[in-house]
Amino acid sequence: MDAVVGLLDGPRAHGAFLLRSILTPPWSLRIQDEAPLSIAAMVRGDAWVLPDGGQPTRLAAGDVAVIRGPAPYTVADDPATSPRIVIHPGQHCTDLAGNSLAATMDLGVRTWGDSPDGPTVVLTGAYQLDGEVSRRLLRALPPLLVVTRDSWDSPLVPLLADEIVKDEPGQEAVLDRLLDLLLIAVLRTWFARQGAAAPGWYQAYADPVVGRALRLMQSHPAHPWTVAGLAAQTGVSRAALARRFTELVGEPPMTFLTGWRLDLAADLLRDPETTVGAVARQVGYGSAFALSAAFKRVRGISPRDHRTARPAG
Repeated sequence: MDAVVGLLDGPRAHGAFLLRSILTPPWSLRIQDEAPLSIAAMVRGDAWVLPDGGQPTRLAAGDVAVIRGPAPYTVADDPATSPRIVIHPGQHCTDLAGNSLAATMDLGVRTWGDSPDGPTVVLTGAYQLDGEVSRRLLRALPPLLVVTRDSWDSPLVPLLADEIVKDEPGQEAVLDRLLDLLLIAVLRTWFARQGAAAPGWYQAYADPVVGRALRLMQSHPAHPWTVAGLAAQTGVSRAALARRFTELVGEPPMTFLTGWRLDLAADLLRDPETTVGAVARQVGYGSAFALSAAFKRVRGISPRDHRTARPAG
């Protein structure tokens, strides 16, 4: 498992919201769906993304934007165009007066807009992620990032544009996987660009020693890892691993491991059919009591209270 895949290895896209929008200027959409993560890929024309309190950013054909929620934002043909349509939680669409536009703007299979021949075509995907594994990466992302057409070479946007309008058996699963691939490709490209402020743990994957230690812990969280055990697996001394890991990742190996295990536990605890004891065994704690003590110490809340709390975006 690597850092980008870790974003999707808990709650992967499953029946994700995907839509092709065809629009004619002037248009402006106020997005307040509270989605933790959204993707906008320009197929034709251009658009502006206006984060609340942030700088307007133009998207041209072939550009892809990743927007980190749940804060609202606006997408428009021009920064000066006032919002005319509101996208609510659950992707419910209304005008400013609250009247539903679902029927009046329906243009066919996963297609929506004001004209089938409009000059602007944008593909939108929204994740409804609430998993703790995801937050480690989400916290590293800015509110808005853009990968421009000339900075990468990928067939994924045209492929998604072709597939999104198909109504065939199993098509939702196909689209979910394409959305996952698009997100991973965009984030990988963005983190790899010169001057990117990638978090230390992401950059550390390129290190032959620390990268292997990270993969071992993330792929086998239930293993009784120690610094000595990781050092033996990576071919360096205990002191060398501890020093190198802390320098690159920003925290000691066992601190990272604890955070990773508890993030996994937080995800698993969302399943009401899974006991705390079963979760404890999956993430490397010997008993429900041991997991509960660590969970409460680090996160300030018991596993039981976490399970019943409303998931945060």
